[in-house]
Amino acid sequence: MAKHGTVTSEYRHIPVMLDEAVSALSLPDHPIYVDATLGMGGHAAACARKLGSHGMLIGIDQDDLALERAAMKLEHIDAADRPEIVILKGNFGELDELLMSIPVPRIDAILFDLGVSSPQIDNTDRGFSFKENAPLDMRMDPGKQTITAAEIINTSTAADLSRIIRINSDEKWASRIADFIVAARQVHRIETSGELVEIIKNAIPASARRSGGHPAKRTFQALRMEVNSEQAVLRRGLEAAIRWLSPGGVICAISYHSIEDRIVKETFSAFANRCTCPPDLPVCACGKEPILDITTKRPLTPSAAEIENNPRARSAKMRIAHKR
Repeated sequence: MAKHGTVTSEYRHIPVMLDEAVSALSLPDHPIYVDATLGMGGHAAACARKLGSHGMLIGIDQDDLALERAAMKLEHIDAADRPEIVILKGNFGELDELLMSIPVPRIDAILFDLGVSSPQIDNTDRGFSFKENAPLDMRMDPGKQTITAAEIINTSTAADLSRIIRINSDEKWASRIADFIVAARQVHRIETSGELVEIIKNAIPASARRSGGHPAKRTFQALRMEVNSEQAVLRRGLEAAIRWLSPGGVICAISYHSIEDRIVKETFSAFANRCTCPPDLPVCACGKEPILDITTKRPLTPSAAEIENNPRARSAKMRIAHKR
């Protein structure tokens, strides 16, 4: 197993919107269940107990430590009540390949918990956190990926940096941050998260830094998403999940920022509203039937009590849809 650094105290142990997720997945009516973001196994353990011995749980994660800890948690479930458990190492963007490797003919329910719950995110030697000084790496799977955050920061043009920061985080000061990064790297190469935080602080006017949380939060999110191609991976994973769902199957996604939520909403809508006919045509002529029924016209959000107990749930939004 690869060496892991220290995990910071901000790591999220408590599964977000657990009751809502278990209810939405309608277990054991949907006996073949996929946890596409296994993490520490919080959602998976609760779902396994609902599935019981007649169900099957497929857990997916790309982090060795997460897989190990989730497996230990699932093993603690009484054998008489435990479903068949299959744990796969990989990214949910590879869902087609992962499911074909088992194989299973279909799936009945799938959960995407898109929060940054992997131990990698809070690993202090990987540069994910703006609160810890570390090399600017940010690769989720260093064994497969070659491009690091440092390479993006030090080689991209100001225009490209501005685009990366803006489209992955909606950062208002994207262009100004990009200009400050380019100016700083002309003095010396930017290698650490601490250096980048100081550049971002200098780029954002003092009046704007007084609200909205840490000034580097959005830029670090944007870089992490760019390094790991998170927008493309999420779209690919959601589309594959919908294809694999059996009729009546359910897909549930919990997102934590507007970019993720927008992708989930757009993907569900695309499969629920497939007709391409002109709006004034009285009868559909294209023949593209809806594939999904969207259960949540507006996303579900955590209760006030949950947010008080687990502040990291504050930004969570849950969207649910059923396969026709």
